[in-house]
Amino acid sequence: MRYLIIVGRWLYSVIFILASFGHFKAQTIGYAASQGVPLASLAVPLSGVMAILGGLSIAANYKTKWGAWLIVLFLVPVTVMMHRFWGLSDPQAAMMQQIMFMKNISMLGAALVFTQVGIGTRERENSRS
Repeated sequence: MRYLIIVGRWLYSVIFILASFGHFKAQTIGYAASQGVPLASLAVPLSGVMAILGGLSIAANYKTKWGAWLIVLFLVPVTVMMHRFWGLSDPQAAMMQQIMFMKNISMLGAALVFTQVGIGTRERENSRS
């Protein structure tokens, strides 16, 4: 079971760690600005920092609850602002954004669980003391 928890942590975290690097590119910042993200030149890189720190925290099982809160704080605005499927007239674009919205909702649910229970044995041992 221990190895399944390790694999699960890494599988969950990899999307945040890898995607975070794109948050420092002008193209990503420009796209976010076109979607109405306020102060995109600051908000997008900040969201990249939150994603990488939260992802690494969960992957390494270090301060996992704090890392999970970073993921929650990252996912809520990103999900609502970047995946507004309900406002699109193109059915294919709307379907793609709805899929991305639901993916984020799923990851948000897991992150909320992690904020309360952490991940792995070290978290459980620390909560007993």
